[in-house]
Amino acid sequence: MGRGKRSDPKDVKRKEKTKMQLKRRIGCFDGVSFIIGSIVGAGIFVSPTGVLKHSLLNVGVALTIWTASGLVSLMGSLCYAELGTALPFSGGEYSHIKRGLGSLPAFVFIWTSTFTKPASNAARALLFAEYATQPFYGICPAPEVLKKCLALAVLWSLGILNGLSVKVAAWVQTVFTLLKMMALSVIAVGGVVLLVGGRKENLARFEDMFGSEMPNVSQIAEAFFQGLYAYGGWWSLNYMAEEMKNPSRNIPLTVMTAVPAVIVFYLLVNISYLTVLTPKEIVSSVAVAVTWADRVIPSVAWIIPLSVAISIFGALNSSMFTLGRLSYAGSQSGHLPVLISMLNVHTCTPAPAMIFSTTIASIFIIPSDLIMLTNYFGFSAWLMIGLTCASLIVLRYREPNLHRPYKVFLPVPFVMVAMSFFLVLAPIVWSPNMQYFYAFLFMLGSLIVYFPFVHFKLHFAFLDKITCYLQLLLEVSPPECSDESKYE
Repeated sequence: MGRGKRSDPKDVKRKEKTKMQLKRRIGCFDGVSFIIGSIVGAGIFVSPTGVLKHSLLNVGVALTIWTASGLVSLMGSLCYAELGTALPFSGGEYSHIKRGLGSLPAFVFIWTSTFTKPASNAARALLFAEYATQPFYGICPAPEVLKKCLALAVLWSLGILNGLSVKVAAWVQTVFTLLKMMALSVIAVGGVVLLVGGRKENLARFEDMFGSEMPNVSQIAEAFFQGLYAYGGWWSLNYMAEEMKNPSRNIPLTVMTAVPAVIVFYLLVNISYLTVLTPKEIVSSVAVAVTWADRVIPSVAWIIPLSVAISIFGALNSSMFTLGRLSYAGSQSGHLPVLISMLNVHTCTPAPAMIFSTTIASIFIIPSDLIMLTNYFGFSAWLMIGLTCASLIVLRYREPNLHRPYKVFLPVPFVMVAMSFFLVLAPIVWSPNMQYFYAFLFMLGSLIVYFPFVHFKLHFAFLDKITCYLQLLLEVSPPECSDESKYE
């Protein structure tokens, strides 16, 4: 019996390159840029006000809450690192909830996220437009039409960029992350220099940090919400796990590098704010970083509003990148139209998914109530984080033999599940609002779509013709079967 012909490693590599699927193009440094870029948006420039206010201007409590918020974010990201290395597929929480808790909870997640995450992107785009246009109008407000047009232009520029090239999107993310970290470094180093200088007024706030009035439990919880908002985005890496080079090594390494770095920077920046400004001045400031710059570097204070715009732009790029992968994963599982899971035949990027998510975000630009959009996003986000960490616990017991290159200490996901549901229920109990009732109804509305179209697979023939037409127009093709089938 003759031996089979040995395959040439070069031929295998060539076939792998031409295979129609997402390519592993994101390295460890790119991953760090995406996480930091996702976390550091406008929060650090605005949230110190909220944290201090609800801490009753108690400096020690405020800094403790900033540290605790960072540690909760780190615990969550370590839970996600285990899931990302064990199940390295696109879709982040969606893929993990589907595997651990089943198809229905995963559909509720993608149903909710298909609207809330684009709403969050719309809020970021409008906030970017606010900071980018205001310098040209001085004390007068910039026209709403101009801001909305600029927000739409930014959304579609990034949507097209992310749909055309992963490498260019990663390069843009790296550049904007470096720029925003340089801006934070200016604030952090400036504060350290003033603190080391030892002037009495600079040291006064730190001599008896816990000496002022102590907040009660509900006030601490409210301050905690504000701090966690500034750390939001730590969950972004798992959305691109399918495109990470060597995910078993790079996902834990990226998480353990990026999140602690942000914690350190946030603490240094807050100490810098408190070195220059009194707690009352911070609370009364609309944008703390701008007030700090006017006091410390008045001749170049303009760089801070510019840095805020750059920071928001980088966070928006990262969020749009991850949202495209969520839509792609949902379509692969049959929870969204099949066209959305197709890849561009030239670049192997999920172009239809990017078009889909950018279009929905564009619709949300029309209403300009940013608070409404972001509040709804925050409410649903922590519910999904809790379900994701619950999925980790379920998989530990149901699939003990699943290969896990990285394993988090088991009590950590239990703490995260408890923390997540506390963050969901506390606002509802302490300050009931019809918004939460509408959110619950919206999530239940997913059942109306799930049972006929997903569970019973109701299908309309005319949609196939539309899909074929759009497939030819967009030059996209279904991805070849990936390893995800092993985990169904």
